[in-house]
Amino acid sequence: TARQWGVRARSFDVFVRRVMTMAAQQANQPLQVLDVGAGNGWLSYRMRELGHCAIALDVRTDHVDGLGAAAAYAGTIGPLFPRICATFDALPVADGSCDIVVFNASVHYALDLRRVLGEARRVVRPGGSIAIIDSPFYRAEQAGQQMVGEKQTNARADFGADADALTALPFIEFLTTERLAESSRALDIVWRRHRVRYPLWYELRPLKAFLNNQRAPSRFDVWVGTAP
Repeated sequence: TARQWGVRARSFDVFVRRVMTMAAQQANQPLQVLDVGAGNGWLSYRMRELGHCAIALDVRTDHVDGLGAAAAYAGTIGPLFPRICATFDALPVADGSCDIVVFNASVHYALDLRRVLGEARRVVRPGGSIAIIDSPFYRAEQAGQQMVGEKQTNARADFGADADALTALPFIEFLTTERLAESSRALDIVWRRHRVRYPLWYELRPLKAFLNNQRAPSRFDVWVGTAP
């Protein structure tokens, strides 16, 4: 998966430069980051390396790609960051306790985007940020729906015996600017896109799709919401 992580590294770099660094300069102290959909805790680990505080939250606790796998970081960054098993729509975190809530390749697994963003809005402090990284955004709703259809059609071939379990829940699967705006309308969140400059082969995907008469691919830019 080195090629995939080479792409994701670009997203992380933009997140650090455009979100973390600017927020840390304004606060002039370590930040409290809630890493939602943390998986094995790699982003929380990087936050600790940068001198910030992090809480890793995920529904998985296994030692493969869940919170249990974060045990591998013990001893390299001092005390291990807190790990919480919870869902996105019921964050067990106090109101206004986080400087940044980051959905780490995870918000497209929400069942109710409005509720999930509402929880993030609740726990972020006034003036804090909600960041979405590595979730698929489509320019048009139709392209996203086509992707979902392809996923359902290919589920058995891609996932084998696990196909039914992995496709059972009605995740939102993707985002558009319209979906994000509609779900944030009552939350007083202002969103800004930070474009990620990906490797050339990745940036050429739309052209390749057009020439092959395929649906338009998604983008994985960094989206940052601020709340007064």
